[in-house]
Amino acid sequence: MRILIINGPNLNLLGTREPELYGSQSFEEFLKTLHFDGVEIDYFQSNIEGEMITAIQNSRLHHDGVVLNAAAYSHTSIGIADAVTAIDIPVVEVHISNIYRRENFRHFTYLASRCVGTIAGLGLKGYELAILYLLSQK
Repeated sequence: MRILIINGPNLNLLGTREPELYGSQSFEEFLKTLHFDGVEIDYFQSNIEGEMITAIQNSRLHHDGVVLNAAAYSHTSIGIADAVTAIDIPVVEVHISNIYRRENFRHFTYLASRCVGTIAGLGLKGYELAILYLLSQK
């Protein structure tokens, strides 16, 4: 099984950006700790909406599932939501922080209704849980 993790804007700053909210570990450090038998994990991060849309579209060609943290674009991007709808592989939405304990504009995501599920507020553990879910569906 091959899974693609896509992270959106500002997540390249994990480990230094608001560590009280996001922790002190970089995503690259965290990624090295993810090991699942028979699973290849690819990683893509971009601060650019169009690049994320292209990565989502291309995922259908090489991957069995996507773990998507579109970050702020979750709350603003109809284009990313449409890309999720356009592919025929499962996508799990992940948020490191609990978006429902933050500003009101973060309580709605355009992705939630298009993804098989949403995990929010469990820190980086949410990525692991999303992968475990995708593995349970194969």
